[in-house]
This record gives sequence, C-alpha cells and structure tokens, in this order.
Amino acid sequence: MNAREDVLNRIRGANAAAGHPNPVPVPRDYHRAGLLAAGSPELMELLVDRLVDYKATVIESAPAGVPAAIARGLSDAGVTGRVIVPPGLPDGWCPHGVPDEPGFGAHDLDGFAAVVTASAATCAQTGTIALDGSPDQGRRAITLVPDVHVCVVAAEQVVETVPELIARLDPTRPTTFISGPSATSDIELERVEGVHGPRTLIVVLATEVKANGTPVA
Repeated sequence: MNAREDVLNRIRGANAAAGHPNPVPVPRDYHRAGLLAAGSPELMELLVDRLVDYKATVIESAPAGVPAAIARGLSDAGVTGRVIVPPGLPDGWCPHGVPDEPGFGAHDLDGFAAVVTASAATCAQTGTIALDGSPDQGRRAITLVPDVHVCVVAAEQVVETVPELIARLDPTRPTTFISGPSATSDIELERVEGVHGPRTLIVVLATEVKANGTPVA
C-alpha cells in the first residue's frame, strides 16, 4: 500500500466512525479542578510568576485603585498617543480613552498607541487570560492592532487550571486567549515581539491582597 492509499483509508475510516450510531465516549478522567480557591493569594502568586516569565508587566492594585494603576501602566510604557477602549469599559478606568466605533478599520486602529480592556477569566497555571468580546473587552481587533495592551484581571476571575478556565467561558462567544505579549521565533530562534498582536502586555491585578499575601495599599 502506498502513502496515498494509506491516507485515504484513514479518511474513510474516520468518516465511517463519525456516522456510527454509538460513538465512543470521550474519556474525562483528567483533573478538572485545582486545589486552590479562585483568587487565593497562592493562586495570584502563581499567576504573577507565569506572567513575568512571559515578559508581561504586572501591576497589583486594590479595586478602587484600578484607574491609577492603568494610568501608571500607560505612563511606564511610554504611551503618549491615543488610547482606544471598548464601549463598556467601567466609568473612570481610562477617562481619556476613545470608545471603539464599528467604523474603525485596521488602519484606524493602527493610529492608536494602546488599548485598555477588562477580561473574562484567567488560568494561573498557564498564565493565560481569556477575553470573550463582552462590552468591557470589546471586539478582538482592538486588542490585536495597538502596540500596548493594558488588561485588568480581577482576583475572583483567576482559577488554577485550564478546565476551570474553560468552564467559565461561553463557547458561543468569540474567545481570545492571551499568554504574554505577542511573540514568535524565526528559524534562527530570534525572538520577535509584536508580530501577531501587542508587543507590550500590562496586566493590572485588581485584588485586596498582594501575591505575597500582604494587603494592597
């Protein structure tokens, strides 16, 4: 049998299996929950470790201090141009932000220096932040074109494992998973940031307790 026939036979077999009236159940014996409660100090410490390892900037803030933390993140990143925000971003988080409009195309979005959004859920184990297109996060394009992304993550949104993260998301919504700033490597293993999205990711962790367990000022 040549390679072509082998491939075709595998396809025929897969098609036949797909039409079977009694499909084989998918095994679910993997860990579906972690040992740490959502938003616990140990979980936040793990998340910070992962984010820093991915070269993201982390700013911990009490919930009431989120606007100041966002302003600090933008300033530290050297953002001097316009900042775009989703239409449902909480009032006061970014007072000078420009609300996104349906008419903004890729060229228009490229004229913004940064974007500020909230988030849907976060997995500490993998350092992955999920956006689902809700009004406080906006459409996917606004988080891919600007060079800087400031993303606010609330402590209660942080879970330990990927299954817990997926369980918090609505599968019918457009989901974007973010694990650090956009980065890729060429054949020479040269790391290049900003190819597929923002080259700078700033995560504002809104929590009453720092990752090391001490209260946030």
